[in-house]
Order: sequence, then structure tokens, then C-alpha cells
Amino acid sequence: MKTSITELRDSNPIAVSSRRDFTKRSIQALLTISLLDHLCSANLLAANAKLTAKQWLNEVNQIGVDIKGRKIKQVEWQAQIEDLLKNKIALADLLKLIDFDRIAKTTKLVDNGARSIRPKFPKIEGAPDKLVFGKQIFALKKGRSVVPHGHNNMATAFLVLKGNFHGRHYDRVTDEKKHMIIKPTIDAKFGPGTGSSISDEKDNVHWFKAEDEPAFIFNIHVFGLNPGNSKRTSRVYIDPNGEKLDDGLIRARLIDSKEAHQRYG
Repeated sequence: MKTSITELRDSNPIAVSSRRDFTKRSIQALLTISLLDHLCSANLLAANAKLTAKQWLNEVNQIGVDIKGRKIKQVEWQAQIEDLLKNKIALADLLKLIDFDRIAKTTKLVDNGARSIRPKFPKIEGAPDKLVFGKQIFALKKGRSVVPHGHNNMATAFLVLKGNFHGRHYDRVTDEKKHMIIKPTIDAKFGPGTGSSISDEKDNVHWFKAEDEPAFIFNIHVFGLNPGNSKRTSRVYIDPNGEKLDDGLIRARLIDSKEAHQRYG
């Protein structure tokens, strides 16, 4: 009587046990992969989830409170505000929140530099009545600029609402009596839904030139980060086309607003 290989294998308890262990391990591996895939998908969805206007305003205000209270570092505020602007609110929802359609229709652009507009948020139940941060919109003609300038004792963030910009940032390395030593950090194109930020610690100097018309940038700012700072909260205008130094540094001449707009506005 002939015995098949299958019968021999099935009659071998070691082989049967090995098959069972293999099947068990395979099922466990598949379950693990499935669970990891589910968790990754859930984390991705959570990371991409948009906030309601109330939630967004509360979070933006809270990190403003935290940076003024020194509970977070300025660079941490920059990372968080950029995430809130770029990822946590849909651009369409932000435009609605600031009544952008009305602003775009009624704003008269200027021939030099940017028109500054102070948008108002609607009253939203559950959102703070008094915000720790300020807000502003800059409207520009093609070829006009938010002129190059640094900042004292403040942190701000920008988000492009409409149009395209050529944006440049510089670290503020050293202050001199008549100059600022700067180092280029960002040189990029910015379109709707993209943006950047500055603080006393990172990318302190910026310069945005509109490549379309009309072009609009939304700005959020928090002033008075360091009450003990001898420098008042302000802009510091510079000419970034200065003397080239070693290690990519530039000695930029300090100028006033009038000259900055004559050269770059």
C-alpha cells in the first residue's frame, strides 16, 4: 500500500505543529500590519483634520498667550502658527472669516509698497472676546513689495491669500550702529495657502514682492514678547543689497521707511 507525501506529513505531529505555528504567525503578522495601517491612516487623518473657526481662533490665541508668557520659545510659536495657518484651517474658511470678498472688491491699491487693511473677525460664540494677537492684510500691485525690514520684540506670520509672491528671509546675526549683519535663509515662490514667519530668534528679516495683481497677504502678529527689551516693538528697515562678507553674510545698511520704499516699494 502506497502512502502519499501528504499523508506522511499529516501523520507527523512535528509537521502538523509547524504548520499550525506558521499559520498562527501569519495571521498575527497580517493583523499587526492591518493595525499599523489603520493607526497610520488615523494619524494622517488627524494631522490633516481642519479646525472650526472657533477652534482655530482659540488655538491661535492660546499660542499667543503662551509666547507672551514665555511658556513656549519663539521658534516653537513659529512652527505652531505656520501649521495653524497652512494646515489647520481651509483657505476658503479663512477667507470667509476675514470677509475677504468684500475687502478684495473695495481695496484701492497703492503705487508704492503695500496697502494695509485691518480685517475684523465676526463675533463667534466660544471664541475669545479679546485676542492677544493682531491681524492685518497687505494688498499689492504687481511688482510692488512689502519692503525688506527686520523686527524688534515681536513675532509675525504671513499667509498668501491671493496671487503669487517672491519671498525672501534673512537671519539677523548682529546689530551694528549703522548696519545689520544678515544671512539669507529663504528665497522662494509663495502662492495661495503658503506662508512663513519671523521672530527675534529666526528669519527676522523678510521681503515680499508681488508677482500678480492684485496680491494679498494675511498677517498675524504678537507684540511685546520681552518686556525687558530696550528696543521698542518696531520695524527696522534695511538695504539687503549690501557688502558681501564671509560665510554668506551681508552687511546691510540701516535705512528709513522712505528710502526703503523708494528702493524696493
